[in-house]
Amino acid sequence: MAYTHTIGSQRHVFDNLRTLLAKASPARSGDALAGIAAASEQERMAARLALAEVPLAQFLNEALVPYEEDEITRLIVDRHDASAFAAIGATTVGDLRDWLLRHETDSATLARVAPGITPEIAAAVSKLMRNQDLVSVARKCQVVTRFRNTVGLPGRLAVRLQPNHPTDDPKGIAAAVIDGLLYGCGDATIGINPASDNLGAIVSLLHMLDALRCRFDIPTQSCVLTHVTNTLRAIAQGAPVDLVFQSVAGSERANMAFGISLALLAEAHDAAQGLARGTVGDNVMYFETGQGSALSANAHHGVDQQTMEARAYAVARAFSPLLVNTVVGFIGPEYLYDGKQIIRAGLEDHFCGKLMGVPMGCDVCYTNHAEADQDDMDTLLTLFGVAGINFIMGVPGADDIMLNYQSTSFHDALYLREVLGLRPAPEFEQWLQRMGIADGAGRLLEPSERQPLLQMAHGL
Repeated sequence: MAYTHTIGSQRHVFDNLRTLLAKASPARSGDALAGIAAASEQERMAARLALAEVPLAQFLNEALVPYEEDEITRLIVDRHDASAFAAIGATTVGDLRDWLLRHETDSATLARVAPGITPEIAAAVSKLMRNQDLVSVARKCQVVTRFRNTVGLPGRLAVRLQPNHPTDDPKGIAAAVIDGLLYGCGDATIGINPASDNLGAIVSLLHMLDALRCRFDIPTQSCVLTHVTNTLRAIAQGAPVDLVFQSVAGSERANMAFGISLALLAEAHDAAQGLARGTVGDNVMYFETGQGSALSANAHHGVDQQTMEARAYAVARAFSPLLVNTVVGFIGPEYLYDGKQIIRAGLEDHFCGKLMGVPMGCDVCYTNHAEADQDDMDTLLTLFGVAGINFIMGVPGADDIMLNYQSTSFHDALYLREVLGLRPAPEFEQWLQRMGIADGAGRLLEPSERQPLLQMAHGL
């Protein structure tokens, strides 16, 4: 089906919904690389005006990636909640934007509608929104998850403590963990990106993290971010696995490039839930995504990278994860060229995920060859805090010495909590107070006053 819009004397024709969405996207280097971006700002605006008039029901009838060829499309179609969709089903994309921004459309209403929002609908409406619109609506979308603590409550900001080490040295990792805990970080998870895929090393790291958690009775969850098959092997060996990690993408072919399928994820989900290690909930999955991953695998099917990213959230949603993290600037300038594109992409990802009912966090990051710097990251970090993001990263010095990219530090998390009055996950905050790290108002005590944890840390 073709879509058209006329600006002045020029009639713009878009052959199908896939093309229309790509041309309506804000400018970014990945879509230009794929040859699907708008050729001019006039064409981009014509596409947006045409997109605003598309009925939402059309997204259920016109698949961007063929149903017969792609298990992610089948997941989206077969699990679509028609009753939740009924509240918005008679509207257009433009109408949906206006409805989302209405004061009467509150958190409870958005939660009821979320199961009826397909990734393509979420991506489409985001293309009609300014940055402030993405912030405003995402702030109203509250997605709460639980394992050993509660992530995503209003007024809370969790932090993934990321203590990576270039040689997976347990002492170096433990030192970074203690450092992060002293800054009040680690409530989302204590998660290590291992330098090696060696199963013995992975199992050793899992035991080390669990021993540390048990020794200090920390109400959080640990994770070694290895391939899901390694985690399954670790579970089979009796390793103390809290969360199952996996990178996911928005097409079957892209996920095949990651070495995964929906069936494999389901097997890992069931195995982790069978361990019953959670104390306040059973959300056991941790997914990471990023715009450009499908394109980099030549598995994007001509779909723009932001819409493909939203489709990855359908994969995540199917497994009720504790955490979903868009690693927004990690792939590089071939996909998000500069700070402006990274900021916009991050806000889109957070908005789309939350609108679909996914517990979104973000690695506010960039690579050193991108046209971006830490000021851009400060801007995006602050916008995320206002938008109600579930969690961010806490990396020593904001510089990951193993993955070699720039992220956010323990100090950045303190800044965001301080200026916006945000607090850690409630169970974790109580632990910080018991350990003498924070006072009753949630503020960190002076280093000289944090004696209990410091004294125990000397014995590591």
